[in-house]
Amino acid sequence: MVDLDPLIHEFYRDRYVEDDRLIRSGHGRLEFVRTQELLRRWLPPASDVLDIGGATGIHARWLAADGHQVTLVDPVVEHVEQAATAGTFTAEVGDARQLRQADASVDVTLLLGPLYHLVEASDRAQALSEALRVTRPGGLVIAAGINRYGGLIEAGSNGHLSPDNLHLFTEPFASGRNDGKSGFTVAYFHHADELSTELTTAGLTDVEVLGVEGPAANVLQNTPTDDVDALLPAATLLARHVESDPNLIPTSFHFLARGTR
Repeated sequence: MVDLDPLIHEFYRDRYVEDDRLIRSGHGRLEFVRTQELLRRWLPPASDVLDIGGATGIHARWLAADGHQVTLVDPVVEHVEQAATAGTFTAEVGDARQLRQADASVDVTLLLGPLYHLVEASDRAQALSEALRVTRPGGLVIAAGINRYGGLIEAGSNGHLSPDNLHLFTEPFASGRNDGKSGFTVAYFHHADELSTELTTAGLTDVEVLGVEGPAANVLQNTPTDDVDALLPAATLLARHVESDPNLIPTSFHFLARGTR
């Protein structure tokens, strides 16, 4: 049985469509393009990939089309049911903290959501421990984190930040914990070096943390849909150029970290 916070389950079942966000919004499209770019850069050809927290299969679909053997695991039953309709990869209900997969059974383990929905440090450590367990020696563990500055930057860029709601963004900035009152669901937000430390502490080597979207994310997010195509190439190039610059990594909404088992 999956022990999923009811608020998170309700959010993803009833209020949020991940596929729509990554395909239609300007920021989402930039995040999607950059995530594809980084994963294609890192993944060996024809890998066995375990996509933990893979939702409805937004990444599993293109990974399978690229020739990878993909198994998607997600705690939301409705997500798994939708993902299974793709027919090009395996989809099953599961918990990042207690995987059914055998030891050293996959080449690449993706955690593109679990680490920011596991608020307790012990739960994140357990998820990383499980990721290492199922990954073959020499394989990769790749994990996403949400930037702790992200909500504050977004609200300050779209006109929604005010003296009355500032605390909704500064409190998570101080603690990393989001209680779901600012629009997003219950979550934990990372600093880039904190995410790196969690992967290193778990036992991964050669850990690298990159910024995903770069400084232009808010421009695309607040751009009319018809104008996004014209801005996306430059925004992607900028994100790629500054992805490892420690001064600019925190301008991205998301971090993507990789380490070797």
